Amino acid sequence: MSADRNGGRRPQSWPRAAASAAVFRGGAVLLVERGKPPAGGVWSLPGGHIEPGETAREAARREVAEETGVTAELLGLADVHDVIIRDAAGALTAHYLLAVFYGRWLAGEPMAATDCRDARFVALGDVGSYPLTPGAQRIIETAHRLTEAGR
Repeated sequence: MSADRNGGRRPQSWPRAAASAAVFRGGAVLLVERGKPPAGGVWSLPGGHIEPGETAREAARREVAEETGVTAELLGLADVHDVIIRDAAGALTAHYLLAVFYGRWLAGEPMAATDCRDARFVALGDVGSYPLTPGAQRIIETAHRLTEAGR
């Protein structure tokens, strides 16, 4: 264990590597509603842990398929995003370093699986009406621009 900035103790296992993807179909993005704490009831891009020996891109593609049943073509990296979660006392409970990819839908209709309550394509104009994880709106906008530019 090592000390954090506040002089407390944190598990050596943080941060953990994770990956997600902003997958677009027409004018909509694929979102999932998380089913477990700490993000239960909040919407986000599909994603999760990177497994040992797996690349971040492979993990993002796998997580999209596992959580939604959708097959996607990932075109590139949109952002690297920190997800830092603290309890009411301010102690670190989770820290994920998230590689967020962007791409296009290839096949499949969204169906929630694993730790998701719901999965659906949401019109870009409606994304702001969903309770999103911090930073998701900005990342979706960036990813959409990159997808449209064909980068």
